[in-house]
Amino acid sequence: MTDFDYDLFVIGGGSGGVRAARIAAGYGARVGIAEEYRYGGTCVIRGCVPKKLFVYASKFSEEFEDAAGFGWQVGERQFNWEKLIDAKDREIARLEGVYRRNLERAGVELFDSRAVLEDEHTVHILSDDRRIRAKTILIAVGATPNVDAGLPGGEHVITSNEAFHLADFPKRVVVAGGGYIAVEFAGIFNGLGAETTLLYRGEEILRGFDGDLRKMLHEEMERKGIRVICGDTFASIEKGPDGLIGQTHGGETLAADRIMFAIGRRPNTSGLGLEAAGVAVSASGAIEVDENSRTNVPSIYAVGDVTDRVNLTPVAIREGHAFADTVFGGKPWSTDHDMIPTAVFSQPEIGTVGLTQEEAVARYGAVDVYRAAFRPMKHTLSGREEKMLMKMLVEPDSDRVLGVHVLGADAGELSQVLGVALRMGATKADFDSTMAVHPTAAEELVTMREPSERIRA
Repeated sequence: MTDFDYDLFVIGGGSGGVRAARIAAGYGARVGIAEEYRYGGTCVIRGCVPKKLFVYASKFSEEFEDAAGFGWQVGERQFNWEKLIDAKDREIARLEGVYRRNLERAGVELFDSRAVLEDEHTVHILSDDRRIRAKTILIAVGATPNVDAGLPGGEHVITSNEAFHLADFPKRVVVAGGGYIAVEFAGIFNGLGAETTLLYRGEEILRGFDGDLRKMLHEEMERKGIRVICGDTFASIEKGPDGLIGQTHGGETLAADRIMFAIGRRPNTSGLGLEAAGVAVSASGAIEVDENSRTNVPSIYAVGDVTDRVNLTPVAIREGHAFADTVFGGKPWSTDHDMIPTAVFSQPEIGTVGLTQEEAVARYGAVDVYRAAFRPMKHTLSGREEKMLMKMLVEPDSDRVLGVHVLGADAGELSQVLGVALRMGATKADFDSTMAVHPTAAEELVTMREPSERIRA
């Protein structure tokens, strides 16, 4: 006889929570999970997956233009926003069904409800005012978009959450922000035909990414017709008869049908009962955890964006798996947050792994920079002026590759394979000794012989 209803109760049905629940159940644990919105979490329901579908849709405008250079005659074109939304909704519903079925097949009990903590072992299921006792509790509620609560007229803006469900496609859009969500949506709206402006408070977009990538993406976005304004923010937003009027601190007047804020995300911990359970949080509201995702309360763990470590879906999945293996499988391990490959589905796309040039110089002092910027073969016939960038950073004494950064078509696909090589400690000699695949853009990575720059700080 036990005092607990479950060995594990998971709050949050996103990628990290679902993975943890399934793995723990596979070890024979009695597992329950609560999700107040839809299973699959931000990534599947209103994040990475629908966004990538929108990116695909937005690229067709350029594909139609490029076709003429290859002998194709493309007739009249017309974009239907409603059809895209309907198709996206069907796919997301299918994926949510997959998540539900996989949990049920694993023997996990599902609760379609908000759940809050009452103490270190008690969870309150709000939908039916039920209280559940669990030996171990995992919090995996993710993050939510930031908004500028003090901005006059801030009630008129949307976030990425609402962008996936707009009834009508806007003709004029302003995106506030300079991170990956902001640049991705600026590309989406522009590619689908909207007059698009990106407004960012920083000196250059994509803070934290390699400087050459940031600069070249900025240039390519403007080449595609996106107006990029840096070093400025909204001072106020008003709703007029013909849409929204935004005034910036820098004196810009920006007219739009929609203004979307993508100014970062915050841990979704409000009203979760963390204080009642004694769980420590940071100044930003993130749940503080150790390398094994355990909080200061021994029975409570947390994974994913709610911990504000590395806010990427695959990281949350890995953290959830490590938690379940360690606590329920007798196979202790922790997630390595170093050398994580990632992609930005901007237009053109970014794929990156390892240190930026700025980080490499700060850490090692001496860095050899290999850089190649060129016009991809496809555009020799399409006539498009878009460029591609390949960049590799090497520590000269050991010859180890510290980072690789790519801007161009399918860069995200490249970063996955590059991530394997860099995690194995690949050297520049390893790249040099690898046969090139011709004709490809990626062959530049194994044919760059002389450094473009030798930095000796």
